[in-house]
Amino acid sequence: MNIILLEHIEKVGAKHDVVKVKDGYGRNYLIPKGLAIVANKPNLARLEGLKKQAAKKEGAIIAAFKEVAAKLAGAKLSIAAKAGESGRLFGSVSAQNISAALKELGIDADKRIIEMPEEVKELGSYTATVKFHPEVHQDVAFDVVAEEA
Repeated sequence: MNIILLEHIEKVGAKHDVVKVKDGYGRNYLIPKGLAIVANKPNLARLEGLKKQAAKKEGAIIAAFKEVAAKLAGAKLSIAAKAGESGRLFGSVSAQNISAALKELGIDADKRIIEMPEEVKELGSYTATVKFHPEVHQDVAFDVVAEEA
């Protein structure tokens, strides 16, 4: 059975691909869940329109993410953490801490899109990467400072 995918499905294909799947998988799972439509003549004709709409939406999303990334470009975060005399932290600084610091700047970034360089267990300066979109990445510099007692 030939179908047009409406979403990216792992090990099947990307969004808007025309793929061949087993009849039962297409008829009983993909089509009822709204993940695909049958690849007949009217739907194939509609495919170009779907691609243009998706490209327009994707362009708007990327532009919005680039705007947020530009706001983040010059920012330097300061994260306070409990530390011992030698500068070693009690615990570590994680993506959750960076997400909270970004929220204070007015940027809503989920901890899952923040990629940490390594485990941050000492005071100092580090850089993390925020991956807003596969095409939009922004490095964020942050300092880990000792928390005032």
